[in-house]
Amino acid sequence: MNENRKNILKLRQVTDKQRATAIKASESWNLLTIMAEFIESTERLSEVRPAVTIFGSARTKQDDPFYINCLDLSKRLSDEGFSVISGGGPGIMEAANKGAFDGPSASIGLNVELPHEQVPNKYQNISISFRHFFARKVAFVKYADAYVIYPGGFGTLDEMSEALTLIQTGKSRRIPVILVGTQFWRGLLDWLRSSLLGNNMIAEQDLELVQLIDEPANIVDAIFAFYEALDIENTTDELHRLL
Repeated sequence: MNENRKNILKLRQVTDKQRATAIKASESWNLLTIMAEFIESTERLSEVRPAVTIFGSARTKQDDPFYINCLDLSKRLSDEGFSVISGGGPGIMEAANKGAFDGPSASIGLNVELPHEQVPNKYQNISISFRHFFARKVAFVKYADAYVIYPGGFGTLDEMSEALTLIQTGKSRRIPVILVGTQFWRGLLDWLRSSLLGNNMIAEQDLELVQLIDEPANIVDAIFAFYEALDIENTTDELHRLL
């Protein structure tokens, strides 16, 4: 056992003081910036609920049917009292913010610094800038009472799979996860059933975490139906706590 022990130094054991100090200074600064992002998001978002987080491609154009669909949905959500949270950029994120911006509830953009694509849109009542993806993801999850996911690329898939993982493992409470775009998502859902469920990588009930709905009015109804089905005491305080 001892013969296979590897000599992996802890930072405090580094004998080169100049190198150790430089590492400590760099890592300490990174930790402080991470803490600052968590503090700012907590300070600014704790009172915006209920809220719906909308994911989707930054590359979706304004004349795209999904952009128009998202614009309609986010306006309906805002009118129903839901703040709308997006990634703060162009495409579907812009549509989500614009529809909410035109309604009575808050339009929130969680922007991230990227070398391309991510230019903050102008339809944000609350705009927070993140350097770290994971701090941004925490804010997406922590303050959402439903996820609505439009067609998108790797980033959208990443956010969707992380949200589903958190719900599946009980690290996040169960909330509606709604996919918009039947033709776009059908192949993925079929693959989840045939490959993941078919090989016992997930359970049958895991597939029930996702709903596939295209019409904005039906999406809003589905969100309300989810919480009404929980059979909680129908008081304003109790609904606000749950939502």
